[in-house]
Amino acid sequence: MLDDRDDSPSARHVRGLGTWDDRSNQTGWNVLLGEGVRGGPDVSPCAAPARAEDLSGLPPTFIDVGSAETFRDEDVAHASRLWQAGGRGELHVWPGGSHGFDVVAPSAAISRDAVAARAAWLRRQLGR
Repeated sequence: MLDDRDDSPSARHVRGLGTWDDRSNQTGWNVLLGEGVRGGPDVSPCAAPARAEDLSGLPPTFIDVGSAETFRDEDVAHASRLWQAGGRGELHVWPGGSHGFDVVAPSAAISRDAVAARAAWLRRQLGR
């Protein structure tokens, strides 16, 4: 949940579908930012990282997202912008995954792989 404007191709593609649809997303942003602020010109990049002009100096970042969810394109864009700024990031786009796939179906192979990838990244960051 990085862009309060909620207008990426993946966001448009899954409108009204899935465990976290556009209505859920708009509610989340309204709760965070206040009613009527979402999508407007005065949103802080501290609240909506997609608004940040400079991503340099950020710590190593792990991003994972399902390919069939609203956040896919904003997460991929964020990873690309992080790399362009010289940052270190690891991006996983899980094929067919919807929002929360690992919680909804924790024993599915894709969920086990996602959890393992997160744990491996964290071990590398902690030097273990």
